[in-house]
Amino acid sequence: MASEMAIEGGCYCGALRYRVQGEPMFKGQCHCRECQYFAGGGVNHFMGVAADALTFTRGAPKRFQRSDLEQPVVRTFCGECGTQIYSQAPAVPALILKAGTLDDPSHYGGPSFATFTVDQQSYHHVPEGCRTFERMPG
Repeated sequence: MASEMAIEGGCYCGALRYRVQGEPMFKGQCHCRECQYFAGGGVNHFMGVAADALTFTRGAPKRFQRSDLEQPVVRTFCGECGTQIYSQAPAVPALILKAGTLDDPSHYGGPSFATFTVDQQSYHHVPEGCRTFERMPG
């Protein structure tokens, strides 16, 4: 019997560490303006993981959500260095784990789809063969 996959990662300064048990539900990239803010202008590369699959093994994250939006995204990050670990969008039944926080980024492997291409900038790259959606896929 094969053992269940475990992925580990953390923030830039090391104050937060996490472990994810099991395979990612999906892998994608987002071009929305909000993700551009958090990614410094680029796209957000992410993996969807089940909420109960992620546990913090060091530190306690901070959370942020805008109070002026009806259904805001909750962003979970390191309170020391600011590294965003994951986000939770009301329409997505998974944690949106940021690929850049993985100890071994090869676990990401690349996106199978790109969302919010309506906000895509001319310098953003979508890999060949990647499904695209102008907004959130239905």
